[in-house]
This record gives sequence, C-alpha cells and structure tokens, in this order.
Amino acid sequence: MTRTHTPELSWARKEDEDWAAAVHVRLALDEDVPVGFAEEMLAEAHQLVGEAGEPAAEVLGDPAAYARTVAAERVSERYRARIDTHGMRPGERIAASVGTLGFLVFALFGLTWIQDGLWVPVSPSSLAGFLGVALAALLGCVAFAARAAGLLRALWWFLGTAAAALAGGIALADALSDERLFRVPAPVLMLAGAAWAACAFVVPDGRIDRWFTPARPDGGPDDERWLARLQSLLRGRHGMTAAEARGHVGEARQHLAAAPREGRAVDVFGDVEIYALRLSEGPRRKQRVTRQKLWAALASTVLFGVLAVDMLLDAQDRSSGWIACYVGAFGCSAWGAVSEWRTLREQRAALPDA
Repeated sequence: MTRTHTPELSWARKEDEDWAAAVHVRLALDEDVPVGFAEEMLAEAHQLVGEAGEPAAEVLGDPAAYARTVAAERVSERYRARIDTHGMRPGERIAASVGTLGFLVFALFGLTWIQDGLWVPVSPSSLAGFLGVALAALLGCVAFAARAAGLLRALWWFLGTAAAALAGGIALADALSDERLFRVPAPVLMLAGAAWAACAFVVPDGRIDRWFTPARPDGGPDDERWLARLQSLLRGRHGMTAAEARGHVGEARQHLAAAPREGRAVDVFGDVEIYALRLSEGPRRKQRVTRQKLWAALASTVLFGVLAVDMLLDAQDRSSGWIACYVGAFGCSAWGAVSEWRTLREQRAALPDA
C-alpha cells in the first residue's frame, strides 16, 4: 500500500510520519468523519508529539486505536446521525452515484470506439433503449439516496418508477425502427459522460440533503409520526432488518404507554435521528454493513452473469470484446461476494449471543 503523506506537517522521525499516515488512512477509510477532520487531528497530534519529544506511538499509542478514540470523542452525534452505514449523507450519495454513472457512460463509449469504430449510429430503437436505461439508473440513484435519508416510501416510489422507465425503454426499443437517423462521434458521447460526472459535484451536498429532509411540523411531531420516522431511519439509514427495527419501535411504544405523564416521544427520547443512531451503534453495526455489501455483490454477480451468458448463447456476439468485460466483472463480483460472506461469518462468530 502506498504510504499516505501529510505534506503540511514535518515530522521529526520517519516512524512518526508512518504513524501519521496510518492514522490518516484509518480515519479516511474506517471511521465516519467529516472532511478535514483527519488533518485537524494530525495537526494536534503533531503538536503533542513535538512538545513531548518522544515517538508518536509512545505518546499517543497505536494508530488504529488513536483513530477510533478521536473519532468517537470528537465527532458529534449530530453529524453521525445524518450519515448512513457507508458514512455518506444523501447529497454525497447522489453525487457519488451520478458521478459513477457519468464515468460508466464515458467508459461505455470508449469501448464502443475501440471495438466498433469512431462513429456511433443512432436509431429510434437505440435512442429509446439508451434513454430508458439512463432514466432508470438515475432514478435508482435517487432511490438509494432516499433510503440513506430514511425515506422508505420515497425509496419504493423511485424504484417502481425506475422499473417502469426501464420496461418502457425496452418495449419502445423493440417496437421502434432500427433504421439509422444519424451518427455521432464516440468521443463526443465520451465527453458528454465526463460532463455528466462533473456536473454531479456542482450542486452543493447541503442543498441536496435539504431536499431529503422531512419538514418538521410546528411543535414537533406527534408520537406516531415520531415512531414511524424512527422505524424508517433504523431500516433505511442504519440498515437494520425489519424485525429488528420493529422490535426497537415496539419497546419505545411500550415505554410511552407505561409512562404517559413523561410527555411525548420527542420529549422522552429526544431528536429521532440521534436516538436512531444510538440504537444502531454497537457490535452489530459492522455486521449490517457487511450484509449490505454481500447483497450488493450478489446482485452484481447475477447481473453480469446473465449478461455474459446471454452473449455467449448468441453466435453473433461470441466474438465481441464485451464478453471479456462481462466475464471479468462477473469474476470480480463473485470474489467480492465470497469475501463478504466469509467476513460476515467471522463477525457472527465473534458476536455474543446477547
């Protein structure tokens, strides 16, 4: 692994520089911290190490343990309550997803240029199919951002609309003519994909986050609305199973029923997002993250497997370079699924029965 440097800091010892690089990597990859947090913590660590005159490992301890400690102590609950199991807010998820789609368009037409030549023919059939797939992918990105925001109804609405767009695009592609309308240079379409990816980061994340934030009624939500929001956050943002989320909501409802004089749910339990975060933390959080990665890897494996088999069964497509791409993606996805399954087994074995 390439060592991460912190050019703004000058460490007296090489082992201190290695320690700082390890802390930076841990904070960036393993802990859910805001942008710039790692640099701020390393600046404080640099000052402490300089004042002590001792190696960083002796002053501040193991880099992994130090990263966990400062992340737990210095990152506010308000920030951690707004991020999902992958450490992303809805705005960040939208930007990352749409940017990935733009990159895929760039790569798609780059491979088309290599295999089929400079000019890409456009027909009513191909245009309808491409637009249907693009719209479905975009709606899918919005759906998973809604999931990260804990908006389960919006998640299913966007997923249903995405499925309808995909089915409509496929139906139109079959019904419309394959006669060529015009041709477009592949580099132009590649630049369009690159521009799409760049535009994903133009809109500020905070504005997108506000689009996915439910309006707060005057006086705060009533108990049923608060409990429904709690269940949506636990299932969507924090990745709990439906049974686990219902269990937490049932306990909260029983507590409110047993002590009605304590006030409403918002008065007893506080802000619903912070309360959902507290319920989600613990040894099972990593297990939920691994389970989500496993399902994503399995879905990718099935998708690329179907695409590869479909091309292999078609005599005209067996010589296509796309088969190698699909088979390679299938292999990577399958290996990822096996790795996540093994990790999940290890995590389950390490968890206490309680």
